[in-house]
Amino acid sequence: MVEVAFEDLQNADLQIGCVYKGGMAPNLSSDPLSHLFPCGNAGGFRRVNRRDGSRLPAYVILYTSMEELEWPDFLDEKTGVFRYYGDNRKPGNDMRNTKKKGNLLLEEVFELLNSNNLEDMPPFFVFKKTGNGRDIQFLGLAAPGNNNISPGRDLVALWCSLNDQKFQNYEAYFTILDTKGKGISRDWIKSLSENHSASIDIAPDVWKKFISQGRDGIEALKAPKIIHIPSKYDQLQCDDEGKKCVDAIRKHYKDNPYGFELCAIDLLMKMDNHFVNFNLTRSWRDGGRDAIGYYSINSGGKVNAPLKIDCALEAKCYSENGGVGVKQMSRLISRIRYRQFGVLITTSYVDSQAYQEVVEDGHPILVVSATDIARILKVNSITSEDIDEYLSDIDGKRKEWEEN
Repeated sequence: MVEVAFEDLQNADLQIGCVYKGGMAPNLSSDPLSHLFPCGNAGGFRRVNRRDGSRLPAYVILYTSMEELEWPDFLDEKTGVFRYYGDNRKPGNDMRNTKKKGNLLLEEVFELLNSNNLEDMPPFFVFKKTGNGRDIQFLGLAAPGNNNISPGRDLVALWCSLNDQKFQNYEAYFTILDTKGKGISRDWIKSLSENHSASIDIAPDVWKKFISQGRDGIEALKAPKIIHIPSKYDQLQCDDEGKKCVDAIRKHYKDNPYGFELCAIDLLMKMDNHFVNFNLTRSWRDGGRDAIGYYSINSGGKVNAPLKIDCALEAKCYSENGGVGVKQMSRLISRIRYRQFGVLITTSYVDSQAYQEVVEDGHPILVVSATDIARILKVNSITSEDIDEYLSDIDGKRKEWEEN
């Protein structure tokens, strides 16, 4: 992997996949982004304005850790689509009145995109945290929108809930552009801010095409999907609050493993409300499926009936040291019929051999592990303070659920 030393950052070009090293000082002076660009040293949105007094953005840096459970920024390398969440991530503010004005900037650039007047469109440079000190990795040059995402769906205001307070934030979709292996030159970066009207002449060809043709001119950087088997650590990763909640679930069902089945159903429906109409399999007749239900897909209208796809769920309440193995996974796979899919939900993880068989053989299995459970609870404002009450409510509903 190519790396650029901290002392060389100010003159460095941008290469996709390259790591830009942070400094050694134990403070924000070691931030590499502020040495690569004339920008601030904090925040996910870092806007650099033109120097012509217009106050228009020359370019924007998007920085993400890719690790926030409640705000899961994500790059789909197969399609080049990059999902990025706005900067109103806590209750208490108007969605547009954030410190960095990131959400206001999102509104402006997506309005430009849909107006087909892109002369003032700023390019976006996307970086992610590597997990090694303050080092960062360049993911690519991005344009707002995607030619496979319709206008109105590439910037969506979401209602969120945290500590029983509701607030809004933006979910935005960008596309990493295919620069054909060429880097982003320091000359273009400087020209964007110092001589913006002339910057298009030395811009990457893919950016010129986007500015000329808009959404239809987006050429995505698409990388072949490499099979990745999540590690035990990946599947168990939680923050302190999430770990407390998952531990509480394990403790609650330690002596009653069948009790977790109903909890698993509820978690699944909280994760995605298209999961519907689940029925528990009686424990004495358990053939490997703890519940059966449907995934309902509808057009959003009232005329046409939804499509319901059968799914089978198996729930395993295990400690973090007891992963789901080949035997348990094979049992679920063997019960899936044609045009069905399965869901394996566990408070632990799926071991590498079992996971590899699912991925390599193309079995239609959705895995929901401890890290996912922690996020589901957090998104639904269930904390360590009320997790016991939540589990008691689930227990109280079991008889009613079984009867229905």
